[in-house]
Amino acid sequence: MEILVAILPLLIGWFLDLKFGDPISLPHPVIWFGKMIGCCEHSFNKGKNRKLKGGLTAIGLILTVFILTWMLVDLVSSSIWISVTVQSILVFYCLAGTTLVKEVRMVFKATDNSLEEGRAQVGRIVGRDTANLSAHEIRTAALETLAENLSDGVIAPLFWYAILGLPGMVAYKMINTLDSMIGYKNDRYRQFGYIAAKIDDIANYVPARLTAILMIIVSGEISLFPFVRKFGHKHASPNSGYPEAALAGILDCRFGGTHDYFGESVYKPYIGEHDRDFDYSDVIKAISINRKSEVLMIILTCGVRLLFLL
Repeated sequence: MEILVAILPLLIGWFLDLKFGDPISLPHPVIWFGKMIGCCEHSFNKGKNRKLKGGLTAIGLILTVFILTWMLVDLVSSSIWISVTVQSILVFYCLAGTTLVKEVRMVFKATDNSLEEGRAQVGRIVGRDTANLSAHEIRTAALETLAENLSDGVIAPLFWYAILGLPGMVAYKMINTLDSMIGYKNDRYRQFGYIAAKIDDIANYVPARLTAILMIIVSGEISLFPFVRKFGHKHASPNSGYPEAALAGILDCRFGGTHDYFGESVYKPYIGEHDRDFDYSDVIKAISINRKSEVLMIILTCGVRLLFLL
């Protein structure tokens, strides 16, 4: 029975994500996380010591969801089927692979129809200004986001599930949400979100590099490891460059360059060497790499959880 509870919720939750993606019509914990973060930010992001207050807020929220999840798991542990059901639903909520895959595929299809459709579609998944993007830039942005999301939305949650169980997975989701809401280097969040952003960097350090390793393994292009070492650190983020470099190597393309964010041009070093156009076959190959990497990570995660039972 212990083995069943150790891996069955993970497998069910992962299958639900593959089948349905993010449950748009259902209440999502990330929405609740966002409300908690927004309430704290509104209350504490003012006056003096904003970095300290932001750090205490981030640490407090992360510990809160970790403890509450641990208590919930313990509460339902007396019934194996209730336990499996509850944990499966939470795993489902914490994984975010399928929805982004669908969105990226739609970006390529929309761009094939017209630039306007492509710009509107890619604007749903990227933070950069999209009004003046070319077809090549639209497709590039979508592929970059696909690689980053594999790490943030799938591999990292599974990594923390492997290490700390479901409470670790849910806590990671809070870390990721904190970074996406207050981890910006603008006037409003530079101080208050500083520690939240650093925690996110730490939480993603191993998963980002693991993502690149998994991508290379499933692609069969073992010779790409030096390529990833060369380009992985050439990104404003200490982590995002590694899965991007892996995908750039697999597709023999180039990511990065100058992009506009909130009306300001931001230069990003190039990742990769071959500046070429993309077509629909590229997104199909990238999605295949994503899915195979997920499967391999699921196997590894199940193995680690079973080892904890020995």
